[in-house]
Amino acid sequence: MSDARSVVVGAAQLGPIARDEPRAKVVERLLVLLNDAHRRGVELVVFPELALTTFFPRWSLDERAEIDAFFEREMPSDATRPLFDEAKRLGIGFCLGYAELTADGHHYNTQILVERDGTVVGKFRKVHIPGHEETETWRKFQHLERRYFEPGPDGFEVWRAFGGLIGMAICNDRRWPETYRVMGLQGVELILIGYNTPLHYAPDPSQDVLQSFHNHLVMQSGAYQNATWVVGVAKGGCEEGVDSLAESAIIAPSGRIVAQCQSNGDELATARCDLDACKSYKDTLFDFDRYRMPEHYRRITDQRGVQAPEP
Repeated sequence: MSDARSVVVGAAQLGPIARDEPRAKVVERLLVLLNDAHRRGVELVVFPELALTTFFPRWSLDERAEIDAFFEREMPSDATRPLFDEAKRLGIGFCLGYAELTADGHHYNTQILVERDGTVVGKFRKVHIPGHEETETWRKFQHLERRYFEPGPDGFEVWRAFGGLIGMAICNDRRWPETYRVMGLQGVELILIGYNTPLHYAPDPSQDVLQSFHNHLVMQSGAYQNATWVVGVAKGGCEEGVDSLAESAIIAPSGRIVAQCQSNGDELATARCDLDACKSYKDTLFDFDRYRMPEHYRRITDQRGVQAPEP
């Protein structure tokens, strides 16, 4: 790195991936973005959630073999090895989202952080699983993440990498303030988030026109309130007949968007993230040690659902 306390980040947005698109073809697209990133001086490339396949929870699938075909049993695999090899050759790290099938049969929505030497330094498994478990025939398309994935068991960790403190989250995790605060309490300086977000929200279509606003709102507030950079990267466009949000963005600790993708397809947005800029907020307005009052926040961990006051 040219500066030990900054890292040039590339938000490597993807356009649609067809259901029958082979992983090898997808990896070729990732390699194009990776090489573009190298030419632009990027040191860390962030790919979206489930970056190797179409967003399969939109279908109701019953055959175990058909479902498991969307999952990776090892990482790197034969299909993804070229990405690891090329990134190591170029000296670029990356963050990659995929469906993980563990050796003991667990199914997770997973993201890994790979350093510039090719070492996997962090693994995150999605905690907040949205959607529903059973087929709901009234929907235009399904959102069966709760059928296909288990909640991640490890919570929100932070790793020392790329000269700073880095955390990860996936899609629906970004909507929950606890996600950012747990990492903020570990001193996080850069949070990497991949997402697949349909523009149509079947339980309440009145929210459809607000998808873009809500997407940036939660990430910008999470960045500001925890004095950290946030990188949100989409798989957008019309995928298998379903329109999904794009608008991948790199957000500063001030909460301001400093770089954003402009298309719905494969695109790279870049920014130099000065990790020391986090101190402007960590040491002042959001000095947790000085100003937090955890004795008044116990409901956050002691209570799950809403409990209204007694009448």
